[in-house]
Amino acid sequence: MAGEDRASPRIQELPEAERPREKLAALGAAALADSELIAILLRVGVIGSSAIDLARHLLKTFGSLSGLARATVGEIAKERGMGLAKATQLAAAFGLASRLAREMLVRTPMDNPERIYELLGAELRQLGKESLRVILLDTRMCLLRVEEVSLGSLAECIAHPREILRHVIIAGAHGFVLVHNHPSGDPTPSDADRRLTLRIAEAAKLMQITFCDHVVMGSPSPGRSPFFSFRQSGII
Repeated sequence: MAGEDRASPRIQELPEAERPREKLAALGAAALADSELIAILLRVGVIGSSAIDLARHLLKTFGSLSGLARATVGEIAKERGMGLAKATQLAAAFGLASRLAREMLVRTPMDNPERIYELLGAELRQLGKESLRVILLDTRMCLLRVEEVSLGSLAECIAHPREILRHVIIAGAHGFVLVHNHPSGDPTPSDADRRLTLRIAEAAKLMQITFCDHVVMGSPSPGRSPFFSFRQSGII
């Protein structure tokens, strides 16, 4: 880590207005950088590096906040100054963020891909494998629950239409949205994604089940949407 050979000032040595906890209390979380929020969770650094330095190192090592969220507890724990306790604290924080996002959207109609992304984007960005999920909806297009259909390799996620529709039928859902992630971060659908989507659309039509959308999720990137919607793109 850059600067490891020279001691960085401890957080307690910073002016009070620059200390993450005091800054959060006075101005709210939005006023803090990602590294400062992570530093609050880490609490302490190591000799020569403050908690903020450790946080910056983690963000640089894993590429971004979403990259850090996708890292396993073991991967984070191996980094200098971390260990199991700090790594699990970070994992717990990311897990709570995902659950909060879902809880806030339970009574919100899932009628556009932006809301679908709000519901599952943060959670799916943490995965290193493709996860195919079905969002079950009631007659008001509100969330009943989310079911994981399959967990695939880094390259592909395979599911038969009957496995997907079985979840919908058992739940007595009015409709459903199919969702899966691309661990690469690029949500552009593959040929296999397109074939699966058309097969599901045909099967759902025969069974008179509302297939609302198939949303492929990636990671935020300048100039690119973090998701791809088959419905929005006019494919289904």
